[in-house]
Amino acid sequence: MSITLPELTPTQESLFLTLGISALDSRLPRPFLGDPMADEILKASGYDLRRFALFRSERLDPKTKVFSGAVRAKHEDEVVTRFVAAHPDAVVLDLGTGLDTRVFRTDPPPTVDWYDIDFPTVIDLRRQLVPEREGVHLVAADLTEPGWLADIPGDRPTMIVHNGLVPFLSMSDYQSLLLRLTRHFQSGEMAHNSYTRPAVWTFKRVFGDVPGIGFNDPRAPERWVPDLKLVEEIFNVRSPEVAEIATSPAWRLMLGAIASSTILSRHLEATVLHYRF
Repeated sequence: MSITLPELTPTQESLFLTLGISALDSRLPRPFLGDPMADEILKASGYDLRRFALFRSERLDPKTKVFSGAVRAKHEDEVVTRFVAAHPDAVVLDLGTGLDTRVFRTDPPPTVDWYDIDFPTVIDLRRQLVPEREGVHLVAADLTEPGWLADIPGDRPTMIVHNGLVPFLSMSDYQSLLLRLTRHFQSGEMAHNSYTRPAVWTFKRVFGDVPGIGFNDPRAPERWVPDLKLVEEIFNVRSPEVAEIATSPAWRLMLGAIASSTILSRHLEATVLHYRF
C-alpha cells in the first residue's frame, strides 16, 4: 500500500532516480548492487519511475539502465565498509541521503554512529518508508546552513559519503561545506561520485537549472581545502562488472578504449572520488 507523497522540489525528487536505479538493479538475475530493500521502499512510495526518461527508454536493456548508478554506489559502499572495519568507533555521514539504504547495505556495527542528513521534507518521508536501525540518527537540515553540524561528534574517525550532491550546490556552497566538514572533524575520509562540467551540463537537461557547475579535475578540492587529499579515482568502466554490459564485440572494443584512457574514463562513465583529510 503506497503513501501520499509530499510536494517535492526537483532537487528533492531526484532521490527517486537513485532509489529507482537500486530498485531495478535488485530485480536483475545478477544484480550489481543487490539492494532488495530499495525495491520495497519504491513500491511502498507509489512513485512512478516513468517520470524519468531513463526508465521510459525502450532502447536500453535493464542492465545498461542501472549499470552506472548501481556500480558507482557499490564502489562507495566498499569505501565505507573498509573505513568502518578499520574504525569500529567511526562516525558516518550520508549527505543528501534521500531514501537510500546504504546503512543496511554496509551493515556497520552498533558502535558506529551513522547520520542520514537531508531536507526536512525528505527526512519526514524517510521516517515513513525506511525502517529504523540502531545507531542511525536522522538529521533534517539544509546542508548549506552551518548549524546542523553542532550536535555531531567531531573527535572520532569520520567517513563522509554523498551521491549526486555536486550539481545541486553552487560552487561556493560546496566549497564552504567541505571546509566546514574538514574543520569540524579531526580526521576521516570522503567518497562521492564525480560530476564533471559536461556531466552537470547534461544533468541540467533533466533537472533544470540546478546551481552546480561541476569540476573536471579531481584534485581541485585539494586546492579549495588544504587538509583534503585525493586517495584514488575509482572508474566504473574499469570494474569487472563492465563485462555484464559489454555483450558484443563492438561494445567490448569501445569500452576497452575508454578504460585505457584516464580522461575518457573520467568523462564518459561514472567515477567515485575517494579523499582523506
